[in-house]
Amino acid sequence: MGVVPGPELLARARLLVAPELSPSLVRELERIAERRAEPLADEVPGGGPLLCVGAALPGPVRAGQRLVWFHSVNAGTDPLLAAGTWPAGALLTRTVGRMGERIAQYVVGWVLAECQAVPEYAAQHARAEWRRLPTELVAGQTALVYGTGRIGGAVAGLLRRCGVRTVGVGRTAGSGPPPVGFDRVVGAGEDAEAEELAGARWVVAALPSTGATEDFFGARRFAAVRGATFVNVGRGATVDLAALEGALRDGGVRRAVLDVLAEEPAAPDDPVWRLPRTVITSHSAGITADEDVAQDFAACWEAVREGRRPELAVDVGRGY
Repeated sequence: MGVVPGPELLARARLLVAPELSPSLVRELERIAERRAEPLADEVPGGGPLLCVGAALPGPVRAGQRLVWFHSVNAGTDPLLAAGTWPAGALLTRTVGRMGERIAQYVVGWVLAECQAVPEYAAQHARAEWRRLPTELVAGQTALVYGTGRIGGAVAGLLRRCGVRTVGVGRTAGSGPPPVGFDRVVGAGEDAEAEELAGARWVVAALPSTGATEDFFGARRFAAVRGATFVNVGRGATVDLAALEGALRDGGVRRAVLDVLAEEPAAPDDPVWRLPRTVITSHSAGITADEDVAQDFAACWEAVREGRRPELAVDVGRGY
């Protein structure tokens, strides 16, 4: 776990920003940090501690001993951590912004569209076919949301406001009242999880990518599904695509909406495009805006200045 830089170290740190950041965002980062920004590149001439903002950490900077803090412009830091050994003691923070709100709207949008037969009506329109289709109400149905953190909680909260019963799946069921947005929380691998999978109308994946979550949604979990729609807004590596395809073909999974894939972008000839009753949305559910980066960097900056560990700090050992 990274160390919060002390006041003297923070005062001397050089601000390095990735070249792809917009000029307006760079100006805002400069205002917050009260120093001029320099480009984040493979070669960083000169000395002094480094404070970097971007999506990737160049190898020479990673290998050096000068990084004290890296603020990721993305919420998911698994690609950043997988690229090499994280510099010892360096603080890592991330951008979440209004991602939970955006992803929640994405999930609810697909839920409502499915209940109103929007995909089927769109297909009928293309065929110039006039035929009434059955629809359903969302209220009273169950959504099983994997991940009870910021994003999972936001998804559950918005679904709950539509009258959906929301069940979260965490590492354990825990004790006390469930987190805000959830009617109930069950532990992964417990009997209650299998029961909820069998009764769910929607299964929403909002898990990070870690060693413990790789292929988390495999044949065993999909075999427990009884006609639910699977929506993945977490990480692609959490899903065994062969197992999902089998569940789609045998009807256990009604349809799938995949915003993320293990390998992105998917090539035009990738078999994933041919999964039955599946829509892929090109990792667009939780787009990060410049204001999100600036807002979260400012909150982290204030915490570090006060000697506190930022709420958006990443445990590099766990990966989130």
